[in-house]
Amino acid sequence: MFIDEQFSDRMTDNIPEFSVGDISTAIKRVLEGNFSRIKIRGEITELKQYPSGHIYFSLKDENGKLTAIIWRIKATKLTIKLENGIEVIATGKISSYGERSSYQLIIDQIDYAGEGALLARIEKLRKKLEGEGLFVQENKLSFPLLPNVIGVITSPKGAVLHDIRTTIQRRFPRDILVWPVAVQGEGASEQIVQAIIGFNSLSVHGKIPRPDILIVARGGGSLEDLMAFNDEIVVRTAAASKIPLISAVGHETDTTLIDFASDRRAPTPTAAAEMAVPSQIDLVARIMQLVTRSNKAFMQIVQSYQLRLNKAISKLPDIPTLLAQNRMRLDDRSYRLDLALPALVMKRKHQLSSIQFANQYVFGLFDRLKRQLVFDEKQYEIAWQHYIRQQKNNLPIIPVSMVNAVLRQKQLELENIMAKLEALSPKAVLARGYVLVQNKKGQAVTKSKGLKVGFDLILTFHDGQRDVRVLKKQDIRQKNLDI
Repeated sequence: MFIDEQFSDRMTDNIPEFSVGDISTAIKRVLEGNFSRIKIRGEITELKQYPSGHIYFSLKDENGKLTAIIWRIKATKLTIKLENGIEVIATGKISSYGERSSYQLIIDQIDYAGEGALLARIEKLRKKLEGEGLFVQENKLSFPLLPNVIGVITSPKGAVLHDIRTTIQRRFPRDILVWPVAVQGEGASEQIVQAIIGFNSLSVHGKIPRPDILIVARGGGSLEDLMAFNDEIVVRTAAASKIPLISAVGHETDTTLIDFASDRRAPTPTAAAEMAVPSQIDLVARIMQLVTRSNKAFMQIVQSYQLRLNKAISKLPDIPTLLAQNRMRLDDRSYRLDLALPALVMKRKHQLSSIQFANQYVFGLFDRLKRQLVFDEKQYEIAWQHYIRQQKNNLPIIPVSMVNAVLRQKQLELENIMAKLEALSPKAVLARGYVLVQNKKGQAVTKSKGLKVGFDLILTFHDGQRDVRVLKKQDIRQKNLDI
């Protein structure tokens, strides 16, 4: 029994002893050594971004949850927008935090987890922007038939820019302004936005001419490569462009959100160049066709008027025959006029003789009427004088004494009335010391209420009028003192 206890004590003494810091360091070494560079797929949850710039969140799936950190220096270079609920693939290393006995994933790079997640995010953004009316067809701009300057936003490398230049040169040579941008990767969205805004800010008559059409283009690629053209800020900037914009992103089967916001979508960059400028050969052929049709239409019009002119000429009378008939008619009228003129002169002479006889008759009638008028005037004067004498004889004879008595009575009545009027006259009241107060309009003022300082009044006395003005009491006292 004693041997067994000693053996047990020796076994216990063989167990190594560590400090807390040693264990934390050992665990950290194991984790960082075995998981120095790993990728983890999971759904973002508990997302928080602090003012320091660091981003903290958790990755979870149906079997567990892992804390993750993106330091500020890495957070500024993210190519995707982090949101709760999206599935991502995070690349980094596992590290431990000894003070809290926890471990976390330090992320260097993060991407969407497969095309399914990307497509779901793109579709969600598309519905959001469509609900805002950003893709309404009525808001699309019209394109000029033949632009002077074409702005191209694309990568300066690759075949896209070469294809656009070649196509425009072949169809109808135009000036091209190229704004080189990154079409994928870090900062691509910002560069595309700056290019669209920069072209729109150019002056029409500036040193650098403002483009009439913009082409945003890039070649084909994976869905991740085209994500810059699905960025919300790129789509909004394209929709707000005041210059007509053609999107030519990817191959014919590729569709990005900028295609919905642009005024036209081209399946390829070459097709975008064909949309931007017409074919010079086709235009010349079209012009020739229009010229031919115009000439043909002009000839038809000329022929139509020629037929109408011929028809009108056929309906015109024979001019020589018409002139001969009129000449004969003129000769006949001249002969008849020569015969009629002497007869007319004789007829007018006879009428004039008749008029002279009538004048003698009329003058004699006037003399008789004048003598009758003088006789009637004398008879009227005699009759009027006889009428006046007759009326005088018919007047009654009134004694003078009676007339004088009537006059004295009327004079007494008149004096009585005048005395009454004198008693009622305002002048009699004024003679007793009263004054009539009137304003400038001649209206009587019977109350002091309403009279303000400065009002002009008229005072009527028994022997005349005076103009006065309403003053303050202190002004009156001062005037009295002055006096």
